Amino acid sequence: MDGGAGGAGCTDLLISSVPANPPKRIRFGEPQKFLPVAFVAFTICTLWGIYVIFHCVPLLQLGPWQPLRSADVDRDKRWRGIIEFIVFQYLTALLLICYVRSILVHPGEIPEDDPQWQYVPQDGRSASSIVPIGLQEMKRTGLRRHCKWCGKYKPDRCHHCRVCKTCILKMDHHCPWIYNCVGFANYKFFFLLLFYSVGDCHLIVWTMAESVQRCVNEPDSAFAVLFFTFFGETLALFLAVLLTMFFGFHIYLMFKAMTTIEFCEKSLPKKEGECGNRMYDSSVYDLGLFGNMRAVMGANVLLWFFPCSRPIGNGLTFVSEETRLTKEMESGKGIRRRTHRVARRNSDLGPYDPRL
Repeated sequence: MDGGAGGAGCTDLLISSVPANPPKRIRFGEPQKFLPVAFVAFTICTLWGIYVIFHCVPLLQLGPWQPLRSADVDRDKRWRGIIEFIVFQYLTALLLICYVRSILVHPGEIPEDDPQWQYVPQDGRSASSIVPIGLQEMKRTGLRRHCKWCGKYKPDRCHHCRVCKTCILKMDHHCPWIYNCVGFANYKFFFLLLFYSVGDCHLIVWTMAESVQRCVNEPDSAFAVLFFTFFGETLALFLAVLLTMFFGFHIYLMFKAMTTIEFCEKSLPKKEGECGNRMYDSSVYDLGLFGNMRAVMGANVLLWFFPCSRPIGNGLTFVSEETRLTKEMESGKGIRRRTHRVARRNSDLGPYDPRL
């Protein structure tokens, strides 16, 4: 009787040690978090209106800027206005598509119905419960990483987002401006969003400088024209500088096959008084320059700059024949190769023995 009671107690303890899956957060269930999205949309509409009304329309010589006689129309100026208007509308349309897709496309999460990702406490593991997979990221003990909130094993490059309340595949960061995490499935749309935003802002800055000069040279310009022209140019210049630096950082991350989280983990100090590894310049997931670009932009080069096509892979494993598994990994970088010794530790039913 005592043995049966003890066995039941152990079973209850084992069950209670498995973290219960938290209730899934309803996507877009917090309306107040749409305020940053609304602010971005308002900024886009403001710059669009200022550029079209106070730059393109004068170049096209329409409305108040239309000459009294058709013979007085500056055709070179009008053609330049047509070209700039078309390019601006094209970039803005792609920007909006990328922005909407960055918001709506889920970045990816761990499958619910796949048993190899269901967390099992060490005491309850059996040989059949251990699924050998080509993981690169392990704990210092050699055990698989798991999420204490989701109750699942973590794939490589996966992290738990406390805002989204779920583990995000290949998580880069949580972005309040899109009310979404940037991860495996939507990173390309976020990257292109930065690309087209930078292009739009620079187009406004460099082409609308002519309109600014016109306002300065014409003392009889209306106050509204002066205000909105200078305001649009200043706002576009500020955003162009900010977004260019941010986009340059993500180009660097793409070339180095890193996410923002991986860059911060390996380059910034983890504890007070500890120096970060500022010279970190490699990744176990590095596939070479072209391979790293394909991993982000997709397999079809012709679709790289369009907001379509899926990323390569499934977001759960990043080990392939091209992966440089023979690269020596330093102990402090947080990514370790899986050796036969680690595999033996994982399959051991007893407690971890450091002498193995």
